Amino acid sequence: MAISAKLLNMNGEEVGKIKLSDNLFNVDYNEALIHEVIVAYNANQRQGTKSTLTRSEVRGHAKKPYRQKHTGRARHGSTKSPEYKGGGVVFAPKPRDFRKKLNKQVKKIAFASAMSEKLRQNEIMFLDELNLAEPKTKEMIKLLNALKLDKSAVIVTDQKNEFALKASGNLQNIKIQIAELLSTYDVVANKTIVMTKDAVKSLEEAYN
Repeated sequence: MAISAKLLNMNGEEVGKIKLSDNLFNVDYNEALIHEVIVAYNANQRQGTKSTLTRSEVRGHAKKPYRQKHTGRARHGSTKSPEYKGGGVVFAPKPRDFRKKLNKQVKKIAFASAMSEKLRQNEIMFLDELNLAEPKTKEMIKLLNALKLDKSAVIVTDQKNEFALKASGNLQNIKIQIAELLSTYDVVANKTIVMTKDAVKSLEEAYN
């Protein structure tokens, strides 16, 4: 049986109910699977482009800088060694691929599990529409105040909303995302999710 939740307008007033799919909003919490997906997401964000030179790669020569004995100094065999300025780096980082692969089914289950838990914790709000009068920060702040949001939030729309993107540009804790790009990381990393009814429909179609 489908569950339902309050549907609000942009003034924070309840204007009805929205029915929610069990496939997306009534799934058992699977913390281990969510953790696995978040770790993979973070790993996939890494560029892996760090690169420094080892002693065999730095410019220079391997000539012994001074004789081995009777100088009172430590023995050295090359100015390319890590002890010298400009020498090579010990265990130098090299470009590498940090990507982790997960199958689609795992990602879908983790996402649905995270969304369901958010709903159980009353951390999802549903809007009948997101239609700002102007693409200005004050309009977004007006909406946030009406919804009583004072912490991090991701606002989800069914398609790109230029006014919302521009209005939230100066708000550090607010992210605007379209439904098809909403990730498990977005769900977990933000305190509250605000979804338009069209965004809900778009997501549920993908999970049916």
